[in-house]
Amino acid sequence: MSTRTFSVCVYCGSRHGARPAYTAAARALGQAIGSRGWQLVYGGGQVGLMGEVADATLAAGGRVIGVIPESLKKLEVGHLGLHELHVVPTMHVRKQMMAERADVFIALPGGIGTLEELYEVWTWRQLGYHDQPIGLLNIDGYYDDLLRFMAHTVEQGFLSAAQHGVLQVGADPEQLLLALAAAVGRSDQPDDFSRV
Repeated sequence: MSTRTFSVCVYCGSRHGARPAYTAAARALGQAIGSRGWQLVYGGGQVGLMGEVADATLAAGGRVIGVIPESLKKLEVGHLGLHELHVVPTMHVRKQMMAERADVFIALPGGIGTLEELYEVWTWRQLGYHDQPIGLLNIDGYYDDLLRFMAHTVEQGFLSAAQHGVLQVGADPEQLLLALAAAVGRSDQPDDFSRV
């Protein structure tokens, strides 16, 4: 048995988006992670929702690990105030490293990069590469159309109802976080998480 800090992998946009509610949700999620003494694993950026969730986690006392491709680090978007910032050669290495350090996954609003990360980790779950919970933070109905489409894929026979049900959807950052933590037997106490 190893003891380590409970780790939340967050996927989100490198932009703030059109609504202030997206930024507020990123901050609320970071605060909920940090106030419990948990760890954020994310894409390592200092901009957009990425920077907001990292800064809020740090401000609340949480540990933050960033993983960023070298090409993006060169553009000076890497967050230099983290506990760890791993600069890796490719996006593939980035996603693998983030997944390896995660107990749960949450996707906030974002663009094609966020969607790609969400779908990849969801696919990995379907293929049995991991069994960690996956959450989708649907702020102000941002993902409503996507959720309707995913229900359509079930109706059309391309996705099983069981795999569709793997994705936990919520509109409240803290409630979704705690639901995912509960799915792996984690309470909201600020101590270490023991993985058997």
